[in-house]
Amino acid sequence: MYVRELSVTDFRSWAQADLTFSSGVSVLVGANGQGKTNLVEAVGYLATLGSHRVSSDAPLVRRGAAAAQVRATVVNGGRELTVQVEIQPGKANRARVNRSPVPRAREILGIVRTVVFAPEDLALVRGDPGERRGFLDELLVARAPRWAGVRAEYDKVLRQRSALLKSARSARGAREAGTLEVWDSHLARTGAALTAGRIQLAAALAPHVTAAYASVAPESVPVGARYRSRVAAVDELAGTVEGQDDVTGGAAHAELAAAVEIALLEEIGRRRDQEIERGVCLVGPHRDELDLSLGEGPAKGFASHGESWALALSLRLGGFELLREEGSEPILVLDDVFAELDARRRDALARTAARAEQVLVTAAVDDDVPAVLSGARYVIEAGTVRDGVAS
Repeated sequence: MYVRELSVTDFRSWAQADLTFSSGVSVLVGANGQGKTNLVEAVGYLATLGSHRVSSDAPLVRRGAAAAQVRATVVNGGRELTVQVEIQPGKANRARVNRSPVPRAREILGIVRTVVFAPEDLALVRGDPGERRGFLDELLVARAPRWAGVRAEYDKVLRQRSALLKSARSARGAREAGTLEVWDSHLARTGAALTAGRIQLAAALAPHVTAAYASVAPESVPVGARYRSRVAAVDELAGTVEGQDDVTGGAAHAELAAAVEIALLEEIGRRRDQEIERGVCLVGPHRDELDLSLGEGPAKGFASHGESWALALSLRLGGFELLREEGSEPILVLDDVFAELDARRRDALARTAARAEQVLVTAAVDDDVPAVLSGARYVIEAGTVRDGVAS
């Protein structure tokens, strides 16, 4: 898969920009603040309907504009599709495929697949559990777009039940208790589907992360990645599916989800009084974790700066290899990362990147990019894009 054409209008700092790419390596070179990251961010937005830099859409729209547009023509297995999104903060985004509107923007998910490695990824190791949950959910959607609907349904149920718990805290009536039981079932059902998907994904991802870390930090102790639930019965189930995977959500997923649902319902019943007292949902996948280990201990809080960078890189490379293994070749985006890495990690990343069908790289100076990533160069300066000298 590769992006052949990219066009942005009123996106970030760009009033308008149009680029033509080919497969292979394309490097966008420019000083900080010139807008090179904004362009690869636009590609990533088409893949995830989100940014790797900010949590909301509002900063993506150029100041003074009402909306932003991102359009790309993607080549996948010889077939071309043009996908476009209009970003409208505060409103539902609108999307088109080959100029035809689609009912919901998330229906474009899967047309563009990316794996993005950026300086912000250090939070995957050092940040709170929400960073790692988001990483898993993004990778789930990259493998099979239907997971976007599963996550959206769970988030909706979680909001509804959270609001009801706040109400029940101040009015402990029979009506509130009866309504809460209905939402208990909804939360357990939708939460079990998401949890089972994450557990199976983590099992499939873990060996790729371990192998990637061994290649970028061979002098370090081994690392591991495991899905960790705060519900003991669910955590035990996670241990039973090590090495198994079901990307299609078939019989294995259904069986696991059914067992998780029972465990969640039982835990909700045990913690009902606590939830009402605090007015928050204490049970569900929104409280789970991707547990990263370094040797015999946890990575967070104990990994050095270099080890944290290597582990963050390994998570992204592990996801990239998993998608490739399943026949879904993603576009690899390397956003201003080579300046952050030592020579060994630069070389390890460059070797993996060189095998991708398309690599989009941003760098402040051309010398930051390893020589193995030879290809097209684009110079980003003063709000313009011009072709550089291919290397």
